Amino acid sequence: MTYLTNKVIWITGASSGIGEALTYELAKKGTKLILSARRKEELERVKGNCPAEAQPNIRVLPLDLTQTAMLQLSTEAAIQLFGHVDILVNNGGISQRSLIKETSAEVDRKLMEVNYFGAVSLTKYLLPHFIKRKQGHFVVVSSLTGKFGTPYRSGYAASKHALHGFFDAVRAEHYSDNIKVTMICPGFIHTPITYSALTGDGSVLNQMDEAQYKGKPADWCAAKIAKAMESKKEEVYIGGREVLGVYIKRFFPSLFSRVIRKVAVR
Repeated sequence: MTYLTNKVIWITGASSGIGEALTYELAKKGTKLILSARRKEELERVKGNCPAEAQPNIRVLPLDLTQTAMLQLSTEAAIQLFGHVDILVNNGGISQRSLIKETSAEVDRKLMEVNYFGAVSLTKYLLPHFIKRKQGHFVVVSSLTGKFGTPYRSGYAASKHALHGFFDAVRAEHYSDNIKVTMICPGFIHTPITYSALTGDGSVLNQMDEAQYKGKPADWCAAKIAKAMESKKEEVYIGGREVLGVYIKRFFPSLFSRVIRKVAVR
């Protein structure tokens, strides 16, 4: 028995990448899972890839994080599936690959709509449920770019920075309600996220960049996330050498500025 055993865990962005890998990791731990993303067929595929003994405890709940008007109904539906929700993993999101001067305001707004407002909306709708039960856990998949900005990711970094500000406040305001917040900050993880990354005009990149291709495996990342959840960590950094950027930025900001402007991170 661990902290995660029998927990009802709702994962957004569960149809691919880190969300898919985390589904497989948590399915091995005796959890009850609610899988959400836009594509129902992909969610069913992920469910079907889980161990047979885990599948009776997995439900599929399609949703679109840009349709904020529908997210309250999605939250109510999620609660009804198992009678309650213990943990919400805010993982759904999109990335970006474009220079600031070439990026339209519409792209910046879409990044905020999905990565920030989608997560915030689900959190606000689920919060009364957590408060009533005097327990709950928000797990938020941010990014190392939520700690420092890099070229070609201005809007993406801004949306991830915003998550830290909001969820730091959630942690402080609801400490007495026994509500936990874990911020997950991955670096380069080998997932297909860059295929759907937005370019400056809103079209998708449709290719995997070199840094992502050479990144750590998604299942390795998922195991680190599950461990952080079990330990109720407040914030964790997951990746390779790029994790050092957090500490260089913190202790040697001028050095970081010199380094980051020379790094080819596209």
